[in-house]
Amino acid sequence: MKKGIHPRYVLAKVVCGTCGNTFMTGSTRPELHVEVCSNCHPFFTGKQQIVDTAGRVERFTRRYQKTADKAAEKAAATAEKTAAR
Repeated sequence: MKKGIHPRYVLAKVVCGTCGNTFMTGSTRPELHVEVCSNCHPFFTGKQQIVDTAGRVERFTRRYQKTADKAAEKAAATAEKTAAR
């Protein structure tokens, strides 16, 4: 292994931006900032927490609602046709 070309591996402080939790790990940087850590991630906590970015959740809900409404109308029309026979 050549000397002087590899980064130093140091003990790094990791800071979570969502919950403020801090812990130590090894890295080539002395401090790391993460958006979600294992202390606040829904997979590890079992709690559903939606991190909304610029209204994307509402936009998805509106789009899905339109699709569900169209499907319900189509099902009602089909039911009327079969009942009329």
